[in-house]
Amino acid sequence: MKKNLFLLFCTFCLALSAFGATKYDAESKLETIGQNLLTKNGITAANIKFEATSKTVDNSTFALDKIISISKDELSYALNDNEVAAVIANELGHIITGHGAKDKLISSVMGADTTTNTPASSLVNNIAQTKKEKEADVIAVNLMANADYNPLSAIVVLTRQTQTSWNAIMGKPANADRAMNIYDYTAFAYPEKFKAGYSCNEYKNFLTYANTVLEERKTNKKLNNKVQKEVEKERKNSVKTISSFKTRGAVSGWDAAYSLLNGETK
Repeated sequence: MKKNLFLLFCTFCLALSAFGATKYDAESKLETIGQNLLTKNGITAANIKFEATSKTVDNSTFALDKIISISKDELSYALNDNEVAAVIANELGHIITGHGAKDKLISSVMGADTTTNTPASSLVNNIAQTKKEKEADVIAVNLMANADYNPLSAIVVLTRQTQTSWNAIMGKPANADRAMNIYDYTAFAYPEKFKAGYSCNEYKNFLTYANTVLEERKTNKKLNNKVQKEVEKERKNSVKTISSFKTRGAVSGWDAAYSLLNGETK
């Protein structure tokens, strides 16, 4: 009996060990996947490094230090290479569009603190931040598709995150608007990758929500046309933005403007 219990205990320990050994380590994949995203998209710049951080991500100094910080919290939602690529590509999206440099430039011109703590200003800031995230998401889809990662994985990473009370009341998944924008853009810009889908329960759950949105659009031609025009515009702008970033040697237009204003050099 004791021998059997001992064998059972050993088997249990081995099972735990095997489970731990196969646990996906997102942080260890940062450099490899990050460099692949850059290379496959023809983005060349010397000594670009990727690092995971527990701090608030701020890549506004990328044009100078060539360090790309990735949130450990965001990476905790990534369970495979496609999903790590989604997290990295989104941050690259912010860098390519120059969101950090734009904020610095505005602060330099307008003053260090141009915000006021009111409900109205908070709403404006939230809308502006959502717009930035959608711009970065669209860039990310392009980068991922060109590097042979599944762009639909970005939807899964977003919807795994903590849901707001408002989304819960409305019956929406976490980051529903961003996720739906990625869904629409991928369907338009990369139809073959869109048709291939993404095999996981979270994506299937998102489709339940997406299908309700699509059904609503069928009965609202004006809304459907609006979405179509938006994704067409996103395609044109994102391709142009990426091309300009590469032409400048991995520097965004806003970074170039900020450097010129402040006398910085790469």
